[in-house]
Amino acid sequence: MKTLQKIWPLFLLVALFSCRHSSDTKKNVDNKQLKESLEKVNRYLVKDESEEIDNYIRRHGLEMIATGTGLRYAVLKHGQGQQVEQGNTVTLEYELTSITGDLIYSSEKDGLKQFVVGGSPVESGLDEAVRYLHLGDVAKIIIPSHLAYGLPGDNQEITNRMTLIYSIKLIDIQ
Repeated sequence: MKTLQKIWPLFLLVALFSCRHSSDTKKNVDNKQLKESLEKVNRYLVKDESEEIDNYIRRHGLEMIATGTGLRYAVLKHGQGQQVEQGNTVTLEYELTSITGDLIYSSEKDGLKQFVVGGSPVESGLDEAVRYLHLGDVAKIIIPSHLAYGLPGDNQEITNRMTLIYSIKLIDIQ
């Protein structure tokens, strides 16, 4: 009986750790399934947004270049200046609209947009797009939400998962 009293606490400890390990394994499986489900939903949302962008391009008769990230751009008027490079400070005249055509921001209302390429807190899609441009270029850029403000928006005018359309003129490169 004394042996059983000595072994009982050890048995209880082993049982508790076994249950804990089983629970952790279940959590890992649940986390894996959750991650896979979220990835599946995200792929669907990206595909759906891409189709919406393609429909917009067709409706407006645009010829745009698509990059590997999902960005679309078209140079509407070619300038004669230097090409933008990493580290340049660029200044843009711009008009930013939603894919539905609603005006969000513009340089006329909000002032010129200026940022350092590759070093500023600006939409990654806009940062990517200006790298294809030269001084004086006029371009239209369609930025999918994952390259813009994503799920949260900008907490001002840009709502969650909003596709952005920039009409820009690159007026200065330093």
